[in-house]
Amino acid sequence: MATTQKTEAALLNKVWNIANVLAAAGVGFTDYITQLTYILFLKMDDEKESAGLPSYLPDGCKWKDLSICSGADLVEKYEEILKELSKCEGLIGTIFTKATNKIYRPVMLEKVINMVAEENWYMMEGDFKGAVYEAILEKNGQDKKSGAGQYFTPRALISAIVDVVDPKITETVADPCCGTAGFLLAAYEHMRTQSRDVEKQRFLKNNAFFGADNTDLVVTLASMNMYLHDIGVNKSPIVYQDSLIDTSDKMYSVILTNPPFGTRPQGSVDVSANRLEFIKTSDNQVNFLQHIMSIVKTGGRVAVVMPDSVLTDGGATAKVRKKLLKDFNLHTMLRLPTGIFYANAVKTNVLFFDKGEPTKDIWVYDYRNGIKHTMVKKPMYREHLQDFVDCYCTGHIEDRTETYNEETNPNGRWRKFSAEEIADREDLNFKWLDFDEDDDRSVGEILEEMQGESEGIAFAVSRLQELLGGLEL
Repeated sequence: MATTQKTEAALLNKVWNIANVLAAAGVGFTDYITQLTYILFLKMDDEKESAGLPSYLPDGCKWKDLSICSGADLVEKYEEILKELSKCEGLIGTIFTKATNKIYRPVMLEKVINMVAEENWYMMEGDFKGAVYEAILEKNGQDKKSGAGQYFTPRALISAIVDVVDPKITETVADPCCGTAGFLLAAYEHMRTQSRDVEKQRFLKNNAFFGADNTDLVVTLASMNMYLHDIGVNKSPIVYQDSLIDTSDKMYSVILTNPPFGTRPQGSVDVSANRLEFIKTSDNQVNFLQHIMSIVKTGGRVAVVMPDSVLTDGGATAKVRKKLLKDFNLHTMLRLPTGIFYANAVKTNVLFFDKGEPTKDIWVYDYRNGIKHTMVKKPMYREHLQDFVDCYCTGHIEDRTETYNEETNPNGRWRKFSAEEIADREDLNFKWLDFDEDDDRSVGEILEEMQGESEGIAFAVSRLQELLGGLEL
């Protein structure tokens, strides 16, 4: 184990060293990772072919064609290969979705190629090379300048969610806005030890997962992430699509997802024009909630991260909430603290619901009040959420017991709200904890939170302007 960790650390050290060199030359970390992904795939395909296995790549677009070039010819050949592979179908076409070169200086491109050439990547254990790649993606997610944090959900949160939802090896699992595929990979790790049956394992690797994203960079990273864990080695389970206008009739047993914050990108197709069955709204998260509700099978399970606004807003949002409570059993909510996502000021919750029965009682775990985390200095670890996992009672929720008691423990974090209590409410923003705490934040943390709140206000203003568009004030 120690040897593996040392080898992983040594390999990551090489990756970071090259990143620093490229950064000094003006190549950002995200661009570097993307190019590293392309070059890694070329190298692994070459290693497979050397071992007597078939190559995925067309002639003229292989590692050997690239490795004989240097100088300006190297950049030209590399760009030619990327262009050709982006036209391919299947796994290759997905990994090389809209592939373009971002390392224009030959000497810098050679540094990345030489680093990759020093290792035999394909022969590494899937767990090891997957762990290396995950570490690279995680570092990118923590880099505020890269903006990649929006594609990255904290692994501690993902792990806890997967543990309580408990996907089974025979089930299908989907994430319609999958980012770098963190939820899907955690589900795979959870499911793969449940059976040694050959057919079940084959189903798990080739048919169990589906992920989608509408950002080409993310589709590339997610597809490579799955491939390096030996999932979908012929056809990637990740697709490049705008899920909110997806009208396919595919349904899934389990949905695990963290939809993107904010508004839809400019130029996006209007959701209501394609999804006539949706309650019309311009709110991105509410539309994602409606989409998720439409693709989960009857009897299926959902865990989705949603902002407080989805629980409190009126109008169309309130109508969607009413539909959720009527057609789904929203049995559990986990209130999350700020500081765990790239958008610091956004208050979020994980909603857990099943399709097929109406909501009766809602159990709420408040991991927000009195909790402080930051992405770098005070990150959230898996053990922080263990009490929630224990309270959830996966597989035997009839044994759930409140830790809240009005008389003896008014600050208990785990509380049940009855159907009668829910019926009297206009929103689902449950608050009861009252902690009187000293503010022990540093000046930097306060400024960071103020920045996050100002961004939140700017977003709210832009939304209001959209809603009031065309009205004379």
